[in-house]
Amino acid sequence: MNIGIIGCGNISETYFECQKIFNNFKIVACADINKEAASNAASKYNVKSLSVDEILESNEIDLIINLTIPAAHKEIITKSLYNGKHCFSEKPLAMNFKEGMEIQKLATEKSLYVGCAPDTFLGAAGQRARKIIDENKIGKVVLGTFNLMSHGMEDWHPNPDFFFKPGAGPVFDVGVYYITQLVNLIGSVKQINAISGTATNERTITSQPRYGDKIKVETPTTLMGSLEFTNNAKVQFFCSWDVWKNNHSTIELYGLDGSMIVPDPNFFSGDLLISNKDSDWEVISNDRMLLGIPNMRDNDGNLQANYRGIGLSEMIDSISNNRKSRCSLELSLHVLEIMDGIIKSAEENMIYQLSTNPDKPEILTEEDIKNLKL
Repeated sequence: MNIGIIGCGNISETYFECQKIFNNFKIVACADINKEAASNAASKYNVKSLSVDEILESNEIDLIINLTIPAAHKEIITKSLYNGKHCFSEKPLAMNFKEGMEIQKLATEKSLYVGCAPDTFLGAAGQRARKIIDENKIGKVVLGTFNLMSHGMEDWHPNPDFFFKPGAGPVFDVGVYYITQLVNLIGSVKQINAISGTATNERTITSQPRYGDKIKVETPTTLMGSLEFTNNAKVQFFCSWDVWKNNHSTIELYGLDGSMIVPDPNFFSGDLLISNKDSDWEVISNDRMLLGIPNMRDNDGNLQANYRGIGLSEMIDSISNNRKSRCSLELSLHVLEIMDGIIKSAEENMIYQLSTNPDKPEILTEEDIKNLKL
């Protein structure tokens, strides 16, 4: 498929580069409200630089990758659909569940696909963990925890304002990786109980070029509570940008016959730890799986597995073969409702009951991946 990118910020480089990994799409144009950003990206990657309207209306383009800020996600997705184009969006799907439902209604009417990041759960660690659970290696999962804690983005991001606005915050911006992984591993969530807090109502930027600027905090920076899954598993969560340092593991799952520690779901690989009942931890490396082989260096120069774009490639393959994609609209809408439900549960001091109930995504096999890689 011929692809157009809308939004030429930091994340766009990842999508431009991933066409060198997967075999079923080609990026042919890009656009941004900042014309200079679009021109620079177009020049670097040898594609056309178009206006947003031009790229949406282009007959050459089959699918739009939406890399705009969260507040613009719904607008760009719906405009893509109205112009007869499929759309794959960065997370979150929309600012709230109501907007997500409107996207689903339009996509159904137009018979077009909408997919949404994150796709990291399709990586080696997520798929190996899923296989272990499906094979009942730790028994039925009944309990769990997930923890994401840091002190926010104002010390490294050049323009961190949007992280502290509605539609962002620790749950919408980072928690989405954890929640998507958990739905992949355990299934859908049926109810939520949450509390929230904000340590400070103002943040000071300590990154360049806006060192010293102040940011008004408009969304909770700490959310804590529990998710109850359709299979009755209970998972406690702690999501915060008010913590300087901690020693919690990311995701721990407790089954009737053992326990599992899942690595950071923001990444494609990492070691799993498995314990059978009260035995010592067994380390399971995933670095030889196709989406676990280290292929890029991080900012510190360390090799890591980075296969962002697999969700897009798999969705295109699903369109070609008329089947549900793994980063499906149903999955991302459910994850959006969970995130929105956490906020509402905390705001209204009530237990939130979910209305969506998707199936777990199909496992992505090594053979499936071989068919998509160059």
